Amino acid sequence: MKIRRIVFALVFITSLTYGLHVVRTHSVGFANFETRTVQMSDPQVTIEIPSGATGSDIARILFQAGVVKSSEAYFRTAVADIRSEKVAPGAHRLTLRISASQALDQLLDSSRLPNLIKIFEGAWKSEVTDSLVTYGFTKKQVQSAFRTLALPAGFKSAEGLLFPALYSFPKGTTPEKAVASMLKRFESESVGQELLGSVGKYSPLQLLTIASIVQSEGDNADFAKVSRVIRNRLEMGMPLQMDSTVHYIKGVRGQIFLSTSSTLIASPYNTYKNYGLPPGPIGNPGALAITAALHPAQGDWLFFITVAPGDTRFTRSNSQFVTWKALYEKNRKAGAFK
Repeated sequence: MKIRRIVFALVFITSLTYGLHVVRTHSVGFANFETRTVQMSDPQVTIEIPSGATGSDIARILFQAGVVKSSEAYFRTAVADIRSEKVAPGAHRLTLRISASQALDQLLDSSRLPNLIKIFEGAWKSEVTDSLVTYGFTKKQVQSAFRTLALPAGFKSAEGLLFPALYSFPKGTTPEKAVASMLKRFESESVGQELLGSVGKYSPLQLLTIASIVQSEGDNADFAKVSRVIRNRLEMGMPLQMDSTVHYIKGVRGQIFLSTSSTLIASPYNTYKNYGLPPGPIGNPGALAITAALHPAQGDWLFFITVAPGDTRFTRSNSQFVTWKALYEKNRKAGAFK
C-alpha cells in the first residue's frame, strides 16, 4: 500500500507541475506591465467583449490580445475595483503592453469605443433611429425593431423609454436587441422602476410625458420647479402652452422664438391649442428630469420664463410674467441668447 501511495503522490506532483507549466504558457503568474505614459503613437488593438462576459473572460481576452502581461493581473485589479462592473460589451480600442489598471481605465473610456451610440437627454426617438442607422442598421430594420419591442403596460410607443446613455453593442447584435437594451436600461434604473410602478394621480405614461417636457423646458437646477408649474396648470385646467411641444411637432431644436403661426399648428401635441398633456412624451428624458416629474418642488407658480441665459424666473402673477417677458424680448433682440 505504501508503495502505491508513493507512486500516486509522484504522479500527482508531476501532473501538477505540468499543469502549472501549461498555465504559464498562457499567462505569466500575477505579472503586470508597469504603469507608463501612453503615447498616441503606441501600437493599439481592437478587442471584442461579448455580451455576458465575466471578469475572467475579459482578463483572458486582454492577455491573449497582448494588452496585459497576465490574465491574473487584470482579474485581481477588476475584483478590487467596482468600476469593472461597468465595462460595456462590444468593441474596445486598447493600447498594447499596459498595466492592468490602465487596461481597466481604457475599457471604461468612451472615446475608445468604436461605433459608440450616444443617446443624449431629451433625444427624440427619430434621432435615436438616425444614430442606429449611422451605426450600421438600415432604417427599415430599426423601424421594425421598434414595432416589435415589448413595451410596458400603458405605452404605445418607445418615445421616452429609450434611456439616455452611451451604448456599445457586441459584434452581431441585431437591431431588435440594440433597441431592447435601451428599454432594459430604462427599466433597470431606479427612477425608471419608480415611474413604472407609480399608482398616484398621474399614470406612468403621463409622468414620463411630464418628465420629457421638463427635460426640454428647463435647466437641471430648475427641473423640479418646472414640474410644479406643469402640475399646477393641469390641476387648474390651464393650457400648458409649452414651446417645447411645438418644437417637437416641427422637429426643430435650438430655437428660442416661437411664432404665433406655430402655436396654431393642428396637432394633439400642440399644448397651445389643446388642454392637458400631449398624448405621449416629446423625447427621452434623463434621470434628473424623471425625478423632477415624480417629485416636483412645492410652490404656487403658474408661469416661468428665462429672461437671460442662466436666469429663469417663476411666478404666479400674470402681470409679473408679462414684465419679465418684456425683459426677455429686450435681451433676445440684443443677442443675449446667441
